[in-house]
Amino acid sequence: MSITIRGVAVDAVPWSNMYEFASVAGLIGVVAFLAVMWKAPSIRHLGGCILLPVVLLMFLAGTVLYSRAQPLVPALQSYWLAIHVTLVSIGDGALMTRAVLTVLYLVKQRHDRLAKAEGYRPGAIGNLAARLPAAATLDKSAYRIVAFAFPLYTVAVICGAIWAEAAWGRYWGWDPKETWAFIVWVIYACYLHARSTAGWRGRKAAVIALIGVASFWFNFIGINLLVSGLHSYAGV
Repeated sequence: MSITIRGVAVDAVPWSNMYEFASVAGLIGVVAFLAVMWKAPSIRHLGGCILLPVVLLMFLAGTVLYSRAQPLVPALQSYWLAIHVTLVSIGDGALMTRAVLTVLYLVKQRHDRLAKAEGYRPGAIGNLAARLPAAATLDKSAYRIVAFAFPLYTVAVICGAIWAEAAWGRYWGWDPKETWAFIVWVIYACYLHARSTAGWRGRKAAVIALIGVASFWFNFIGINLLVSGLHSYAGV
């Protein structure tokens, strides 16, 4: 509802700053979990785990990242805003859900490995892990999200380059945000390539994916708040 109201207020798609982008990403994160749950009903009880980062993101958006609704700056007055940022926000929200499933997968895998040892006594985390779905189910669900989000993110990077040529006269200028967007793309490309060709499944693939998520969030928060560039539209 808040996203719709801000869109009406500015008469444009409401994701021109960090607050609006975070709001959309949180929504997509929940939708991504619902979509994965439809394919794997056994993970439906993990909704609370998925909501935790969403709630934290909404808290961050409403406090640190909040900005008032205001007209778009000239550089953002383009139909590419709706295309480029929409695709990025979908990828961001989906990868946030994927990160939670990956962490749960690592917890479950560790529990299964330790449970085979004689005299193993599970603690609080071990008891939680025992109630999680099978590690293979969590791994497959996380992989499905990347398989869905990566093509969208690829198109988003291409659309961003086309928009950059229209707005700044060049497709690529090694702006900090452009550079980190490319780094994120390379990490996830390596993840999918290693998983499909080198047989890197399980823990190795999960570690690569977590590095990708960390890089994505650094690009969203760190680059916007700490580094100046042509993409400095944080609004904070």
